[in-house]
Amino acid sequence: MITPKNILRHELIGLDVEITGSSDPTLKDLKGRIVDETKKTLKIEACGSRKIIPKNICTFRFKLDSGLAEVSGKALLGRPQDRIKK
Repeated sequence: MITPKNILRHELIGLDVEITGSSDPTLKDLKGRIVDETKKTLKIEACGSRKIIPKNICTFRFKLDSGLAEVSGKALLGRPQDRIKK
C-alpha cells in the first residue's frame, strides 16, 4: 500500500496528481493522472490532453488511498527504476 512515507519507493504511473507549486505559473493547480515518467519529467493526462511536466520546478500532491502526499519534484528526480530500488 502506498503511503505518504513510502511514496518515493513506488510506481507513480496511474496516480492522480495536482501541482501545488511551480516556478512556472501556468503549471500551478494543474490536475490529472500520471501516464508516464522519465528521469526528469512526469507526463500528466489532464482535460483530455497530455502535458509533460518538469519535476525539478514543481511540488506535487498525490491522491492516495491512505490520504494525500505532497512531494517536492526534486525528490522525484532520477530514473523511476532507480528511485524504486532505493
